[in-house]
Amino acid sequence: MLDVDSVQAAPSPDLLTPDNAMMLFVDHQPQMFFGAGSTDRVAVVNATVGLAKAARVFDVPVVLSTVAAESFSRPILPQLRAVFPEQNIVDRTSMNAWEEPALVDAVKATGRSKIILSGLWTEVCLVVPAPSALNQGYEVYVVADASAGVTPAAHEHAMQRMTTAGVVPVTWLQVLLELQRDWARTETYAATTDVVKEHGGAYGLGVFYAHSMIDPSAAG
Repeated sequence: MLDVDSVQAAPSPDLLTPDNAMMLFVDHQPQMFFGAGSTDRVAVVNATVGLAKAARVFDVPVVLSTVAAESFSRPILPQLRAVFPEQNIVDRTSMNAWEEPALVDAVKATGRSKIILSGLWTEVCLVVPAPSALNQGYEVYVVADASAGVTPAAHEHAMQRMTTAGVVPVTWLQVLLELQRDWARTETYAATTDVVKEHGGAYGLGVFYAHSMIDPSAAG
């Protein structure tokens, strides 16, 4: 029952913040992209890089992982690597990232309880580790548009299976704006709107237009 006297202007503890979340990028690699057929691959790259830049803006800890990088899937997406050029990458043989001790140790070392998860393919590299992490007490948020499956049905049913298990589906822009959450936070305002302009599509063009109207020199 609602207790009106206890209602106050305060955020829910369920929200993602720079202090409670980390990002786990799994298998954004060429061979995996070749097989991804559930959506436009360019859009997935754009969402993945936008998500990565959101982590950088808010200093959210990141774990990068690949599978069989030397023998099969090849190196991590270069645009993603460019955002984190010094970041160690955990390479695995296991399809279930949560069975790789080095990866789990890296996630634990962040000290965060919420995992923002993205990767290829949804029906293997996400649907298997997500419930594994949930089972051990983590909250898992899967970034649907920074992930892809072999077919639309594979992606959709994997997302449904994870959601049923307790995973929260999100998008990369949702994550970015939830981390910002207040435009009065001037320390990250400019960097956040820069990411929106670079990767936010029509919304990004709208932000660019608004800024150029206020300051014509911003149009370059």
